[in-house]
Amino acid sequence: MAQASQDATADQVVGQVDEGEIFDLLSSHRRRYVIHYCKHEETPATLSDLAEQVAAWELEKEIPELTSAERKRVYTSLQQTHLPTLHDAGMVIYEDGEVELTERADQLDVYLDVVPGDSVPWGVYYLGLTTFGFAVLAGLWTDVVPTDPVPTLGWAALVLALFAVSAVVHTYQNRKYRLGGMEEPP
Repeated sequence: MAQASQDATADQVVGQVDEGEIFDLLSSHRRRYVIHYCKHEETPATLSDLAEQVAAWELEKEIPELTSAERKRVYTSLQQTHLPTLHDAGMVIYEDGEVELTERADQLDVYLDVVPGDSVPWGVYYLGLTTFGFAVLAGLWTDVVPTDPVPTLGWAALVLALFAVSAVVHTYQNRKYRLGGMEEPP
């Protein structure tokens, strides 16, 4: 009974990863590449396939163009450093040369949202949209905004439709740019 209690306590401790540890895990592009690659795989990935793909992404080459030294350098780094680190954090299962994400790796999604460099942050966008909504409301209240061609309900529907379309686009982009959501990692 004491052993079962110790195992349950150990599972609870392992289940708790603080933000500092998560940011440390994600600070290495190779570990992010591992997560990205494994999200695309339906079966456990072999270490050699993983190392080839990570090397190709790092060097911006096709896999057949890689030299054996380039493959070996990444293979060794993954085997000795990055996979044990991800395994110890409970993010991957790394056994017998195969790597597979755990359900716990899904916790990382919140930290892996990728914002394209040429886009407006969504918080700023929604602030602007809200400002527009309040301007329309104030205009309707002070009779500055005409209600002849478009009734008050039409203006309200327009603002609501803008929020709805924005939410759909926001959701689509979040899924598209999530690590593992694109063909190549960001």
